[in-house]
Amino acid sequence: MPGFELFGDMERREVQKVLDSGVLMRYGFDGMRNGQWKARELEKALAERMQTRHAQLVSSGTAALTVAMASAGVGAGDEVILPTFTFVASFEAVLALGAVPVLANIDDTLTLNPESVRQAINPRTKVIMPVHMCGSMADLGALSEIAREHNLLLIEDACQAIGGSYAGKPLGSIGDLGCFSFDYVKTITCGEGGALITNNETYYRHADHFSDHGHDHKGSDRGAEGHPFLGYNYRISELNAAVGVAQIKRLDSFLEIQEQNYRILEEAIRDIPTVSLRRVPQSGIQNYSFLNFFMDTGAMARKAHKALLEAGVDGCFYWFDNNWHYHRKWEHLKNQVSLGKLPQEVQDRLSGMEDQDFSLSDQWMGKAISVLIKIGWSENEVTTRASRLQKVLKGL
Repeated sequence: MPGFELFGDMERREVQKVLDSGVLMRYGFDGMRNGQWKARELEKALAERMQTRHAQLVSSGTAALTVAMASAGVGAGDEVILPTFTFVASFEAVLALGAVPVLANIDDTLTLNPESVRQAINPRTKVIMPVHMCGSMADLGALSEIAREHNLLLIEDACQAIGGSYAGKPLGSIGDLGCFSFDYVKTITCGEGGALITNNETYYRHADHFSDHGHDHKGSDRGAEGHPFLGYNYRISELNAAVGVAQIKRLDSFLEIQEQNYRILEEAIRDIPTVSLRRVPQSGIQNYSFLNFFMDTGAMARKAHKALLEAGVDGCFYWFDNNWHYHRKWEHLKNQVSLGKLPQEVQDRLSGMEDQDFSLSDQWMGKAISVLIKIGWSENEVTTRASRLQKVLKGL
């Protein structure tokens, strides 16, 4: 991770086809395209790779989450259960729809704790949104059972875990909808972009319309298209999609490199007494984009993180103190700081978040360290990195 590390001739050729056609927009201008429909091509390839009936490309992973929820009828006042460890885009997408993010604890998977999800459910709950952070997945068996029991939507945020699987199925394909990000630092990239996948025909049709101002996309004349409902502009460009067309063909090779590099680093630390690896749910296969492990104590994790950075192990994250990914630093959410005014109902139901007890999450995140796995490393860089990891962690 990420795909831009191996950006090359395949990507350039696909982009050049778009430039040669002169049509950079994914809709319309049929006669000028010379048969080039890169967004459609990537959607087809993504649906096939993820074993789903439908894929809809959008402008970002954040857009994918927003469109997925809107397409399934999530709106004002609905509650969406999210983990305390995610990217800020998760709750931003919820708030953009006038819905209410409800945080739940994580466990040693670094993803949603099923029991904490159960405790968060109430009559206003509409969605359980597991976020497959740092390349591995939530306990989707337990979460799927909870969603069925309470008649809730299960929407997978697989933005950081494309290529992983659970019970033999690709991540993103297990819930009612699944979402991906193709931004510049994801396993495969479009530069900027995202997508949602689903087997539900209605959700797909809604997503297709909603992401393009409500256009029904009937016929080739955009001026004559109908607007069955309101929508917004979450379109991806043909240039971005063209990069993705090349990158998705390389996904399996990227995953193979990631796993190979991951195994070398894992082997270097797995027998260190003060280190324990993140739990991957039974029947789950991660995409190996991060090596995630726990130290015995939070103090030891902080010390280890500092020492690893000083030893030249870049791409090393201590998420407990991270501004973008853990609830402790989300002051803008807790204090409802926005350029506009949130609906009063949302304000009322977010109040008191500062006083919620997330000590179970703190217990795990305080001890957790994640090390990014790059696909552009040379053999020497991987072995040197493994040696530094081992030396630092053994020396604590």
